[in-house]
Amino acid sequence: MRSRLCDLLLLAAIGFGFFGPQMLFGQDQAPARDEHHHMPGMRHEHPPSSNPATPLVQLIMAHETSGTSVQPEFAPLQYPMPMEQKGSWMLMFHGEAFLNLEQQSGQRGYDKTFSTNWFMLMGERPLGSGQLTLRSMVSLEPATVTHRFYPEMFQQGEAAFGRPITDGQHPHDFLMEIAALYDWRVGENQLVSFYAAPVGDPALGPVAYPHRSSAIENPIAPLGHHLEDSTHIASDVLTGGFAWKLARFEASGFHGREPDEHRWDLDSGKIDSWSTRLTVQPAHNWTAQYSFGHLTSPEALHPIEDLQRMTASISYDGWQGEKQNFAATLLWGRNHSLASGENFNGYLAEATLHIQPHNFWGRIENVDRTSELLLGKNLEPAGFEDQFLARIQAYTLGYDHELKALPHLSVAFGGQVTFYHTPSFLNPIYGDHPVGALLFLRVRPVGSMHHH
Repeated sequence: MRSRLCDLLLLAAIGFGFFGPQMLFGQDQAPARDEHHHMPGMRHEHPPSSNPATPLVQLIMAHETSGTSVQPEFAPLQYPMPMEQKGSWMLMFHGEAFLNLEQQSGQRGYDKTFSTNWFMLMGERPLGSGQLTLRSMVSLEPATVTHRFYPEMFQQGEAAFGRPITDGQHPHDFLMEIAALYDWRVGENQLVSFYAAPVGDPALGPVAYPHRSSAIENPIAPLGHHLEDSTHIASDVLTGGFAWKLARFEASGFHGREPDEHRWDLDSGKIDSWSTRLTVQPAHNWTAQYSFGHLTSPEALHPIEDLQRMTASISYDGWQGEKQNFAATLLWGRNHSLASGENFNGYLAEATLHIQPHNFWGRIENVDRTSELLLGKNLEPAGFEDQFLARIQAYTLGYDHELKALPHLSVAFGGQVTFYHTPSFLNPIYGDHPVGALLFLRVRPVGSMHHH
């Protein structure tokens, strides 16, 4: 009954995410834009009629997220990237840093001060009949998240020093992405793309949570991260894709083992895993994807266990004027264990409403957890079998306020609170009504919408 109730709540959130913007803003409109700031490959303005391209082709060639994933056309306009033309190169910088103060209830709740952050430098230039893009992405979380995790009740995924990380989220690696991309225009509405990355993001899952416009103000990873988008930092990634009009098909090969606890180095391994993804853009402000992948030995503590991951998502991003934006994502991810035959599902609905200088957001999750959660920070005993334990619901509400601070920086102060619903047999461990609260200061570089 409770599971059905949670599903109904998810559907209600979805309905608000998809129909709420029309009720709030009326018809979807892009903000007014300067007519002379077009740059090759950037989505800030449609290409001239002499070189037309479908909106999806424009999104692909913008490369404003990790890997080769795309999100709706209007997503980057809330915080445009600083950019500058240097000869034939268009250079761009993007990123964000949160300074977080977190407190959680119960004996499994931890209190901690930490920073979540990432920074991206990208260059694009014409090359032959296509476009070359070079991109690097780093995070200082190995230094700003101590003891290999930050607190997040009911979170699972990865390990450190032979122990599972439970009730906490691991930091990103220092090297999140080092990639080269080439997009070849083979026709008016056709694009062939290639992606190579010693560390990067294969074609599996939606836009990763740090880059989704629907989660842009939330400093914490979703509980379903390892069911949905955990491969956004993978080793030795090769991807090829073909886009035609409103659809794109991609295939990737990569190394399936998740990063280890040594967060400053570059992990590597043979290409032993693969994925495929179909992306469609039915309208300027909508994108959807379906993906499937085979992950070989992703977890260090369970090296003989391979996973099959399936994800599906749909995202919306709509504008009214220059100061109001609404973004929403509906996401499902499933891990199928080839060793046990069990399925583990994660469902997510999230949205962010921006009415300058105010930002409001919410996230609802319904995720399966395994028996590893009961171990806490202890080693797995001999013969331990990681099996389905419970389905957990999490409800997050947040707000922050943009401050007038330094030029070319967006600075905001805010916070969020998360309420959890659990089966009663977990009450002795987590308490009757688990809750977590977080205050933060957020800094993000912003640039002019004009061509320098």
